Amino acid sequence: MSAPDLVTVDDFGLETPGTRLAVVTMNRPADLNPFDWRMATRLKEHFDRLDADPGVRVVALTGAGRAFSAGGDLKKYVSLQRDTARFAAFLDEVHQLFLGIGAYATPFISLINGTAVAAGLELVTFTDTVFMAESAVIGDGHLRFGMMGGGGALTWLPRVIGPLRAKELVLSGRMLSAAEAREWGLVNKVVEDGKLIEAALEYANGVARSSPLAIAQVKRVMHEALVDGYSARAALRLEAVTTTHYCATSDDAQEGLSAFIEKRTPRFLGK
Repeated sequence: MSAPDLVTVDDFGLETPGTRLAVVTMNRPADLNPFDWRMATRLKEHFDRLDADPGVRVVALTGAGRAFSAGGDLKKYVSLQRDTARFAAFLDEVHQLFLGIGAYATPFISLINGTAVAAGLELVTFTDTVFMAESAVIGDGHLRFGMMGGGGALTWLPRVIGPLRAKELVLSGRMLSAAEAREWGLVNKVVEDGKLIEAALEYANGVARSSPLAIAQVKRVMHEALVDGYSARAALRLEAVTTTHYCATSDDAQEGLSAFIEKRTPRFLGK
């Protein structure tokens, strides 16, 4: 019998013809979907492929079983962390994967179905939107095992929820309930257990009604300004230049205006 796929992908058709939601599932449920080098590589392969597919309008990420991801594979870390060159290369690949999510043209949403800890938390913070099941919990947890966050817990998390709350979460090692995570600004929406796909489909249907080209440009501007730490003046300049180019050159911008004037549903082609 062949081993199950490390990562699986399921497609769900959306209301807009020719569009779909792709659900990427980390698939090592018996081990709580540990995030290791193989997982990072497989996720990037799938993310690259799905982002290049014009029919995929939203990519959702979740975990099989009772965890989203319980963090790194600590058994493998025993040897990996002692090899400075290999461990640095691993972290570099993780950074490329995480930062690449914001650079993709396609919106990414995390569907936190269960426990999300350490690397699981870090991965969530880099996606564009986060939905969380009512019974799920999320936290850092590195320090409880003598570890330090290397994928964003120390640098990206403070940008997402603010430095004071990020320090509390990291230093205390405690887990947040879904309601607390929503209050802290770590999660956009809390949904009933078993309803994450339904919520993701509702979200994706809304996204699919908009211009994919405009969405890609919006993501690029917001991501670049945040990652590169632009001043407000520089960020506004980037926004103005990008918006001017999009409005002056894209068919979708003209289609949106025409549809509004003619009181009809726009037909965006992503051009």
